[in-house]
Amino acid sequence: MASIRKPPCCKVVLLGDSGVGKTCIISRYISGAFDQNTPSTNGASYASKPITFDKLNKTISLDIWDTAGQEKYKSLTKFFYKDAAVAILVYDITKKDSFTNIKDYWYGQLQEFGAKKIIMGVAGNKGDMYDREEVNENEAREFAESIGAFFVITSAKNNTGITDLFMTAANLFVDPNYKTNSGEGKDLTGSTSDTIKLGDKEDKKEKKRQCC
Repeated sequence: MASIRKPPCCKVVLLGDSGVGKTCIISRYISGAFDQNTPSTNGASYASKPITFDKLNKTISLDIWDTAGQEKYKSLTKFFYKDAAVAILVYDITKKDSFTNIKDYWYGQLQEFGAKKIIMGVAGNKGDMYDREEVNENEAREFAESIGAFFVITSAKNNTGITDLFMTAANLFVDPNYKTNSGEGKDLTGSTSDTIKLGDKEDKKEKKRQCC
């Protein structure tokens, strides 16, 4: 009996302080669910989702690791992104310290322990709370560009930017030059965009609901 060949694995790790919403982002993407009272991750957790690229006749397994952001787990976290293909640095747009820490700590850890050619992303989460914004979006985007990372504003509660976040990572995994090859980064799977567009802050300020 012929063995079943497993699809290539793309390991993705989400890094950032506790409370920025990493668990909620993953839960929203994997199951479509959102729980504002989701507890902090202890150590790390894992979820998987297959992605099919019809245009390339290829399927990959997106293996997503949720790492703990608490101080007591920081020495352990580095082992989870040692062999990662993609690392996404997540901050909370309403907490300046969470953005400072991805620059001063998490990115440094990634440089020291991550793969040399790792794909990087920066996600500004809680995008529906622009009335409490402490991190300038342009500043965050400039940081992402300076380290060669893609940038997405997300809201796990409103389910905006979540698909774009992971599909950008998946597209770059199968084709590192897909953004330049496909114009404005057209998804090789044909998926539609759910990104919060820059310049929509007035609309987002009307939504004063909290999110994780």
